[in-house]
This record gives sequence, structure tokens and C-alpha cells, in this order.
Amino acid sequence: MMDEDKNFNTTSQPLGEATEVKQAMNSESPSPTNVNEPSSEVTQTAANVSEEVVTPNQDNGVAATDTTTIDTTTLEQLNQQIESLKAQLEERNNQYMRLAADFENYRKRVLKEKEDLEAQVKRNTITELLPVVDNFERARSQIKPQNDGEMGIHKSYQGVYKLLVECLKRLGVSPMRPEGQAFDPNLHEAVMREPTDEHPEGTVLEELVRGYYLGDRVLRHAMVKVAAPKEDTPTPEENQSSSANS
Repeated sequence: MMDEDKNFNTTSQPLGEATEVKQAMNSESPSPTNVNEPSSEVTQTAANVSEEVVTPNQDNGVAATDTTTIDTTTLEQLNQQIESLKAQLEERNNQYMRLAADFENYRKRVLKEKEDLEAQVKRNTITELLPVVDNFERARSQIKPQNDGEMGIHKSYQGVYKLLVECLKRLGVSPMRPEGQAFDPNLHEAVMREPTDEHPEGTVLEELVRGYYLGDRVLRHAMVKVAAPKEDTPTPEENQSSSANS
């Protein structure tokens, strides 16, 4: 009987261990009723994911504000650059206008100097030819041909004189006609005075050397004889008394 009890106890002991193992397994495994309910770890994970989803929206708002600030700053910089370029353009435009005005003044000055130089050369050249014209005129007034041979020579050089006078006319040379006009120191040079009652004082009586114009300017002054009052001339009695006193 005692042997049977030992065997029973021996066989019953493993059963107890099996029962404890089973209970432990049941306690570790989730109950069927809690399978559909999320655990605390899952809930915490979902909350973290939700926060991560919401956070980018907040960051987007900050980014939009920063972008607006950047756009405003960039616009201000562009406006400053535009104003700077406008100022540079106005300065360059003013410089161009000044250069254009200086160049125009330079062009006019050079043109005027060129015209003056050409006129001076022309005036000097014609002035050197005037004595030749004077000699032709003296020859015409003084030489009196006596025969046909002398008349032929006279006509030949007078033809040269006429050709020279025509050339001078084409160049703008014209002679003065001062006889009977009032003496003008800007046009005439008085080399003689003749007392007379027939003409007012200062009247040009005779042109001794002809004067000429070149255009509207005096090429050579005319040498003239001018009328003087007759009472200014000493009488013969005054001349004799003055000689006696001497």
C-alpha cells in the first residue's frame, strides 16, 4: 500500500508542474477579450506619429513668414539697385551732353579758325597782287600810244590788266570810290590836305592810291587828298612877315 502511495505522489508531482507552466503561459499570453484593444505602447507610438504629422504644418507657417520677409528684403534691394542705376544713367547722360556740347563748340571753333585762316591767306595773296594792278592803272593813265605799234602793245597789256581785274572781282575784291565822300579814317588814309572853298572840310578830293574791299572788309585803305578850310592857309603877306621875323 505504501508503495502505491509513493507511485501516486511521483506521478502527481509532474502534473502539478504542468499546471503551473500552463498558468504561466495563460498569464503571459493576452486574453481573447483584449486582442482588439491597442496596447499603451501602440497608443504612445500613434500619438508620436500624430505629433510628427502636425509639426510640419507649424514649420510651414514659419517658413512662409520667412519667405515673405526674404521677398520684401529682396524687393528693397532691387529697388535700391534700380535707383542706383538710374543715378548712374543720369550721370552718364549729363556727361554725354557735356561732351556733345564741348565737341560742338570745338567743331564750330575749328570751322571758324579754318575760315579765318583761309580768309587771311586769301587777303595776303590779293594784297601782294594789288601793286601789279596799280602799275597797270598808272601805265594806262600815263602812256599815250603814238603809233600803231605802241597801240598794239598798249592793248595787249591792257588785256592782261582786264583779265586780272576780272579774277579779283570773282574773288570778292571791289574798289573804293571815295571821291566826294566825307573822310573816314576806317577807310581812308589822308596823305594830303588842300585848302578850298568849293568843298566842306574833310571831303575827299582825290584818290591817290586806290583802296579795295574784300567782301565787306577793308583790304587796303585808300590814300586820299582831303579838303581843308582856305583861311587856315597863310597869306603871302603873312609868309613875308614870318620870313622877315626869322
